[in-house]
Amino acid sequence: MTTDGNTGKAAGSYTTDEMMTVAASRELADGTVCFVGIGLPSEAANLARATHAPGCVLIYESGTVGAKPDVLPLSIGDGVLAEHADSVVSVPEIFNYWLQAGRVDVGFLGAAQVDRFGNINTTVVGDYDSPKVRLPGAGGAPEIATSAKEVIIMLRHRPRALVEELSFITSVGHGTGGNAREELGLPGKGPTALITDLGVLRPDPETKELTLVVLHPGATVEQAREATGWDLKVAVNPGSTEPPTEKELKLLRELKARTEAARKGTSA
Repeated sequence: MTTDGNTGKAAGSYTTDEMMTVAASRELADGTVCFVGIGLPSEAANLARATHAPGCVLIYESGTVGAKPDVLPLSIGDGVLAEHADSVVSVPEIFNYWLQAGRVDVGFLGAAQVDRFGNINTTVVGDYDSPKVRLPGAGGAPEIATSAKEVIIMLRHRPRALVEELSFITSVGHGTGGNAREELGLPGKGPTALITDLGVLRPDPETKELTLVVLHPGATVEQAREATGWDLKVAVNPGSTEPPTEKELKLLRELKARTEAARKGTSA
């Protein structure tokens, strides 16, 4: 499969975005308690629940526990999250009882920028007082990145997204690398995977620097290096992601079609 870098379209039967979403969904095991961010993480988490992980418990910041949305939510306050949830509790309970008490297995987050140690920026690009771009902000991401047992990050692989230095550290990953996270007194493993539309990066066991360990079909090491804002570390023999199955693609496309129809006020 070859890739058109401008459109994200693949020459095969699926897009690079679809490959990224499928690869991310496979990171979630059945029964995992997952604190889900809006956007790409929500898409991947709901695909996991629809395929190999029906027992995955999805928690959203607004207070929904065991959310089972038929369509993708527009925001954490979208009513579709509460409609079929196992429970709806207060926001303080979500953070105090579930997250900070160590009951969340995986924090699933998006990002505007990420650095080589998995630190996340969703606040500003450029100077804080006079930014080039003002981003959506932190929300609950700093707390999720701090307290979840592990963190998975999703974003498209671009030089402006994988940057040498963040304009602002919104959510701490592995800090300055090595034992920095432990020295800060942060629980959990921190980021264990960065899933992009080119491959999968995981932290080096010692330095905690994100390392390209898996390439998606059609992607190359050279392409990944060109799309990274730092000198990307690459495994000696990167693995290859299994392409999406027909079932995964069918369910993902149905989910997105229902979501689009719901937003237009029509039926899929």
